[in-house]
Amino acid sequence: MIRLRAVFSKKDRAKYISHLDLNRCMLRTFRRSGLPIWYTEGFHSHPYFSFALALSLGYESDCEILDFNLNEEVPPNEVRDRLNAVMPDGMKIISVAEQKLKITAITNAEYSFSLITDSPELLMNNIKSLINQEQILIEKKTKKGIKTVDIKPDMKIISFEVSEKSVDMVMRLPAGTQTNYNPSLFFEALKKSSEMPFETAKIRRTGIFCENNEIFS
Repeated sequence: MIRLRAVFSKKDRAKYISHLDLNRCMLRTFRRSGLPIWYTEGFHSHPYFSFALALSLGYESDCEILDFNLNEEVPPNEVRDRLNAVMPDGMKIISVAEQKLKITAITNAEYSFSLITDSPELLMNNIKSLINQEQILIEKKTKKGIKTVDIKPDMKIISFEVSEKSVDMVMRLPAGTQTNYNPSLFFEALKKSSEMPFETAKIRRTGIFCENNEIFS
């Protein structure tokens, strides 16, 4: 059995494919590709594959992770090309390689986004006030119910700049098997603390990282 990991992008109309529907899309993609995909054992056998991190509906991504197994060795570039030939519109395999790191090595993910507003300078001041608070408390839905969390200690602002109609930001947040945050928590906190209305746009996951800031692959 050959264990492979693909990195793929999910953009344009594909950002509206839910995680559940993404599983169905990949099932059809593998079947159409003709690759010697490894099937699970049991009465209802099916092609085995898994995604590292679920992506929120409406978010784009440059770095989605797909793990799967093959029964026979196929050159990685051929695997990439055969999958791309039958991938849904808006999705593209960027690279294929043998699995090295375990999914548990993932510790955070990076996102870029724009906050559209009539007064970017004022919104920027509100953002600075928010991130200078001692705590940024927000209610987060968990398997055990609603929990109040402080996102500030685990939130890292990589960059932000003011343009004519927006504040454009890059942010790194915890991700993986233990804790998962996404920018919607920051948006919610900002809406509660800011008097300046804004709309979110161009939300994209741009990187997935390990504890030592190494790119997960």
